[in-house]
Amino acid sequence: MADNIARVFADAIAPDPNRPLLTWYDDATGERTELSGATLANWVAKTANLLVDELALGAGDTAAVLLPPHWQTAAVLLGCWSAGLTVRDEPGEVDVLFAAADRVAEADAWSAGDRYALALHPFALPLREVPAGFVDYVTEVRAHGDHFGAYPPGGPAHAALRARATARAAELGIKPGDRVLIDVDRHPDPLDWLLAPLTAQATLVL
Repeated sequence: MADNIARVFADAIAPDPNRPLLTWYDDATGERTELSGATLANWVAKTANLLVDELALGAGDTAAVLLPPHWQTAAVLLGCWSAGLTVRDEPGEVDVLFAAADRVAEADAWSAGDRYALALHPFALPLREVPAGFVDYVTEVRAHGDHFGAYPPGGPAHAALRARATARAAELGIKPGDRVLIDVDRHPDPLDWLLAPLTAQATLVL
């Protein structure tokens, strides 16, 4: 069993990194973004390298992710887990925080040394105006390496998350090779829209 939850992503894309892995639709604008496993892996690696190389974070450190279901959210979450971080659900003290531009006010409930804001543009454009106290995630992450080294151990938190994702995939009836259309209004939890499909080695549409 994987000792770092991000390994489920590596396992999911290993058979064919170039096949479509995640397709995201913006229902409001009709815009569509499709990422292969290799492309998402690039974003994940850059995020993990940002955390490790720039912020000196790793196993035992914590993150808050105030982001909706989105392909960039997948990159942030998988990047955090790749670096060995634990993603917290409840407001409190964390080492790093990521927030959508329209949710930066929620960040006041968290104590975080480093804060990144995301525009969540379909094509990863940076923010036009960066909120006070935040750094633009897209601008910063692009400067980091495309490959990440060995995964650090994720510890009990990652093991528990892997077990929950496996159980959730079974509950949702997700099987290897499935192309899963996720109703993100019904399933906003990353356990449902991201980890369960990846654990089952399925691909996903948001």
